[in-house]
Amino acid sequence: MNLEIIGISVLWTFLFGYIMIGSIDFGASFFNAYSLIVEKQHILTNIIQRYLSPVWEVTNVFLVFFFVGIIGFFPKTAFYYGTTLLVPISIGVILLAVRGSYYAFETYGARGHKGYALLYGLSGLLLPASLSIVLTISEGGFITMENGTPVLNYWTLFTEPLTWAVVLLSVTAVLYISATFLTWYANQAGDTEATRLMRKYALLWAFPLIFTAAGIIVELRGHNPDHYEKLMSLWWMFALSFILFLLTVWFLWKKRNYGSAFILLVIQFALAFFGYGISHYPYLLYPHLTLYDSFTNHAMAISLIVAFILGFCLLVPSLYLLLKLFLFNKQYVSGK
Repeated sequence: MNLEIIGISVLWTFLFGYIMIGSIDFGASFFNAYSLIVEKQHILTNIIQRYLSPVWEVTNVFLVFFFVGIIGFFPKTAFYYGTTLLVPISIGVILLAVRGSYYAFETYGARGHKGYALLYGLSGLLLPASLSIVLTISEGGFITMENGTPVLNYWTLFTEPLTWAVVLLSVTAVLYISATFLTWYANQAGDTEATRLMRKYALLWAFPLIFTAAGIIVELRGHNPDHYEKLMSLWWMFALSFILFLLTVWFLWKKRNYGSAFILLVIQFALAFFGYGISHYPYLLYPHLTLYDSFTNHAMAISLIVAFILGFCLLVPSLYLLLKLFLFNKQYVSGK
């Protein structure tokens, strides 16, 4: 395995970690806001706040690692994506600031303020939607070179059905992942009412997730046939992912093994996410940029790989301790 593949594999793993942990965080903020609107905050707010309090500071560590790594391993991505992503990434930064402000207000200011909570909940849907546009752009057809400078065609981007298929998938995935985890978490807390409500939300968002995922495959067939063919060659990964999805839904439907259901969900998304990444190889931006066009020098690559592996080895035990000492500590989870 060459250094380019090791580098992108490490980055893809960090990105997957951010997607899973971030999805729980984003979805929890939406459900918290929604519970205020429908006046069910007495059921969900306590459970959601117990989850968010120790976790929110950890979530963005994965994203920071990814952005530092993508520029470090593949410096030319700064040239192609830097100016073209100025608007969507700026929106993402603003939304991250909104989320950080909410945590500050909740900790040091007026707790339970509905306006802050609604902004926080809305950012939980808009943030993954804005960041997911990067995946659409990477499929090609949206960036043209003008006088040697990459220019993003916003009209083409926002009128392309693939863009909205990816946005819808990002939103439905966030809500499904978060609802499934919070069902397990509420069950661990012995909160039957919150478990019942989150289980209902998980089942509600399960099948929209599959429909939007299928929609991306359909749209990809017309937009990027080369990527579509590679995707179909890995059909077994997506078929296995779908089987795990059915098992997760079955556990939720039967009101049993919520922990196993969430573990199956993580494996399901890992198969689909890494299958997508493998099928996109070797392109970082189709057809302009590949892994091999933009890779850093050998010494820098080795240093980055070692640093990222050590960082990963530090993050995983930290997350384990966070889960053990806070999230699944019997006294903490039960609110004592």
